[in-house]
Amino acid sequence: MTEPATPILIADLHLAYGAHRVLHGLSLSVPAGSITALLGGNGAGKSTTLAALLGFVRAGGGRIAVNGIDPGANPDAARRQIAYLPENVALYEHLTAVENAQYLLALSGERHGRGSIADALAAAGLQDRALDQRLGGFSKGMRQKVAIAVALLRQVPVLLLDEPTSGLDPRATADFNGLVSAVRDRGTAVLMVTHDLLSAADVADRIAFLENGQVTHDVAASGPDRFDVRALHARFQTGGGQQVAA
Repeated sequence: MTEPATPILIADLHLAYGAHRVLHGLSLSVPAGSITALLGGNGAGKSTTLAALLGFVRAGGGRIAVNGIDPGANPDAARRQIAYLPENVALYEHLTAVENAQYLLALSGERHGRGSIADALAAAGLQDRALDQRLGGFSKGMRQKVAIAVALLRQVPVLLLDEPTSGLDPRATADFNGLVSAVRDRGTAVLMVTHDLLSAADVADRIAFLENGQVTHDVAASGPDRFDVRALHARFQTGGGQQVAA
């Protein structure tokens, strides 16, 4: 029997923009049913890693695969395996929460009835009275809930998160992490790019630190405290990660 492909697989990846090298032998894998947080300072290569997985840029060497598909060679097929939540969610302010979800799901080729969408929005923590309100008056936390509800509805093996807790208050961050855990528990591989070490320590099964295009430190959660956050923060400060928030 053939083993299923690793949802996110990056091996010795090299990528440059002209003469500027960004990724230098990056290796990282995210198994099904797990959350990996990728931390690093500005310019470390985090956004480029996401762009490569989404097929927006092509690698100059090494291997990258999304559920067994090379996103550089077949970006459309790779993107069909992915739910992506960018830092600034592109939602339509003149549409309601339900209408936004219907539209985004239709773009991905999926159709869901109002009932299942309403259930997903409720599971994401959006109150019933907000379902048919236009998004123009929504806070960032409420917008994130609409976006994560769409990710909950999409039955895809990979979820990519770009600075998902940026601008969220502690309560909204905790709620968001709970939703991401629910996505992980149904078997999705989650890669979360973030500056937020505390949020990563709360939800991730593994934390990897990216510096100069390579993973320089990688630690898995263990024990009741999961991570030694103080030690990780100290290491990041001395390892070029001064911009990582603690």
